Amino acid sequence: MAKPLFLVVLCITALGPTACCFHIGECQKPERKTALFIFGDSLFDVGNNNYINTTTLDQANFWPYGETYFKLPTGRFSDGRLITDFIATYAKLPLLPPFLQPGGSQHSYYDGANFASAGAGALVQTFQGSVINMEAQLKYFKKVKTWLRNKIGKSKSAKILSNAVYLFSVGMNDYLSLFVTNSTVQDSPQYVQMVLGNLTAIVKEIHKIGGRKFGFLNLGDLGCLPGLRILNPSSKNGCLEKASNLAKLHNIELYNILSRMEKELKGFKYSLYDFNSNVRERMDHPSKYGR
Repeated sequence: MAKPLFLVVLCITALGPTACCFHIGECQKPERKTALFIFGDSLFDVGNNNYINTTTLDQANFWPYGETYFKLPTGRFSDGRLITDFIATYAKLPLLPPFLQPGGSQHSYYDGANFASAGAGALVQTFQGSVINMEAQLKYFKKVKTWLRNKIGKSKSAKILSNAVYLFSVGMNDYLSLFVTNSTVQDSPQYVQMVLGNLTAIVKEIHKIGGRKFGFLNLGDLGCLPGLRILNPSSKNGCLEKASNLAKLHNIELYNILSRMEKELKGFKYSLYDFNSNVRERMDHPSKYGR
């Protein structure tokens, strides 16, 4: 059963099993702050794409974005806050600014950092040149690691990194790009393995640096996104079956890979949030969620 993501994060950051819960009234808020390091795509991008040379398709710095909470466009692909904003608030952290925001050297990274970029995928070639790919996001994280070490020393910075939570939303654009560009890459199980292989490599690198607690979103039904439905108007439900099948395979393999890493990597803890089921629940029963 899908759980609210902030509860999932609290569970993977808990000091003991008694802090894990799945009913809001039973939850205990963490006694001390835990830094958040955020990687991925538009679901987590709080405005990094405002500061790169990209297209308006990969930016959200105009109306109606931001109108219901911030009262101005911030670069978030939402009219309000993102998942990671709610998590930060519940954890008593400030809303993390975009890593690329001007004056970044003046910001404190003790609470974490947000490197996410709308349009980014696990593969470097996904919308290459228009996004901050995952390898670049990892490089930015390593800059933060160096900043922390220079500020507070090796021991204290290592403690922040080991106690931190690393959140990922990535993969969607790797598959979307196959259908909305002139890509010659085949939509095959081998392609899914490439995507997850790159994601795994990033996670293992962060683990090597000291990260131990990770949170992931699986993929929604990509073939039913409006941008892909128009590519298959003749089908019964309008969805693009090839894209949906890739997302299903991705979700299965992601679960398997994370299970293996939990056994193989020392201290590795993870939570895999069923974003797919959660979105479907809201689509099927909108009145339960205020719509």
